[in-house]
Amino acid sequence: MAWVIVGLGNPGEEYEGTRHNSGRVALDYFAKTFEFTEWKEDKSAKAHVASGMIGKTAIVLVAPDTFMNKSGAAVTKFVKSQKAAERMVVIYDDLDLPLGSLKLSFNRGSGGHRGVESIMSTVKTKKFTRVRIGVSPETAGGKLKKPQGEKEVVDFILAKFKPSELDELKKVFKKVAQALEATVLEGPERAMNQFN
Repeated sequence: MAWVIVGLGNPGEEYEGTRHNSGRVALDYFAKTFEFTEWKEDKSAKAHVASGMIGKTAIVLVAPDTFMNKSGAAVTKFVKSQKAAERMVVIYDDLDLPLGSLKLSFNRGSGGHRGVESIMSTVKTKKFTRVRIGVSPETAGGKLKKPQGEKEVVDFILAKFKPSELDELKKVFKKVAQALEATVLEGPERAMNQFN
């Protein structure tokens, strides 16, 4: 059974380069790193899809063309059971982590992330791997400067990254690609030990 790796974000040019699209950009970086096929639109899945192999493991990459809170709709074609969900990885932005960091987890809640909530309600399980990419700034003393209030949060995650932040992100995307490789080859638990 193939692994399914989903990169969350919003479709359309106005969302390119925004913090909320970190998962989608990380997925694209991974596809290029491992020389997967070109992205193709799959209208029935409401997603752009690419595929490839790492070693002897087949992998399908899914970039939903739905808005974030409907991400689950793009996953149903590829993850048909709770068992299959155990071979799914979802990559997304996380306000609870500082920019430049990533965290792997398995069988956890959504942390209020609407894209993850949508996928959990569609596949009817929490048993899948998550790769969370930090997008929040820090103070000079290393404290997280998370936006407060719904409007501030929305404005922040839909804003584009600054050029200096993009340099930081490129390093994270490289780590994400390595973490994804470890997850599919060695399993989520070993990948978590290595990258958390």
